[in-house]
Amino acid sequence: MLLLLVTLRVTSCASTPVDRPSIAELTEPPPAPPPVTQTECRVAGWEGPARANAGSLQTLAWAPFRRPEIGWETYAPLIAREIGTSCGPQSEGFAKALAAWQSGQTPPADGIFKAEDFARLQGVVQTRRPVIKLAAAKICPDTADVLATARLEEGYSGKTVWLRPGALDAYRRMVAAAKAEVPEIAADPRNLTIFSGYRSPAADAARCASEGNCDGIVRAVCSPHRTGLTADVYVGQAPGFGPDSTADPNRLFMTRTATYRWLLANAHRFGWVNYPFEPWHWEWTGEAP
Repeated sequence: MLLLLVTLRVTSCASTPVDRPSIAELTEPPPAPPPVTQTECRVAGWEGPARANAGSLQTLAWAPFRRPEIGWETYAPLIAREIGTSCGPQSEGFAKALAAWQSGQTPPADGIFKAEDFARLQGVVQTRRPVIKLAAAKICPDTADVLATARLEEGYSGKTVWLRPGALDAYRRMVAAAKAEVPEIAADPRNLTIFSGYRSPAADAARCASEGNCDGIVRAVCSPHRTGLTADVYVGQAPGFGPDSTADPNRLFMTRTATYRWLLANAHRFGWVNYPFEPWHWEWTGEAP
């Protein structure tokens, strides 16, 4: 059943109109790299960079999303996907693939992961999210006009959630594919259920005020959830944490789950892209926000 909402359009604070990105304008992720054996990831001549990457994997002090973090292990699956390798981050094969991806950049390609490499990669990944172009122009995304109600079993713990009809259809096709392709995902009925879909701007503003965490990292002032094109989906949770906890141990745990790994490799087939800081946060690109 469709839920019709009467909404107030957000007025741009920009002096000139900004074109909304179309699907064709979004950067497609690279094709999934083929599976490799451990032997294939041993590449002569790349032992030094591999040792350097292994050393920084859990020790690098940096702030990729303006919040201090230690290590880049949480982002290793995303990085591997973007540079086109199935080799682990401590391997020679990963270092060689990273060097190929770094080629032509400054400093010269060396296969050693650095914060500036992620900044470049992050710029590519983030621009796949249509709301980012609007944010750059200081425009809040529009609120949804028409919403569809998800089925009871599609909401996490039976929660009622709403998405735009097209986004909900794409979500359902994606979930069906994930469960058909990965028995481990199908085995847990919580996997890929939605714990947050459409959220009204007023409700988000009240939550910002009460929790004081709308810093653009944990929660945005102009939330993508107001569009009805964003779904926070269950991808797992570390013991002692909630499914939407931004604690570093929880996010690391999530990126190791079969559900997240499948989404990383396949969600784009259905028009969904991720906000990399939150493994559970996915946005549908099939309509303009």
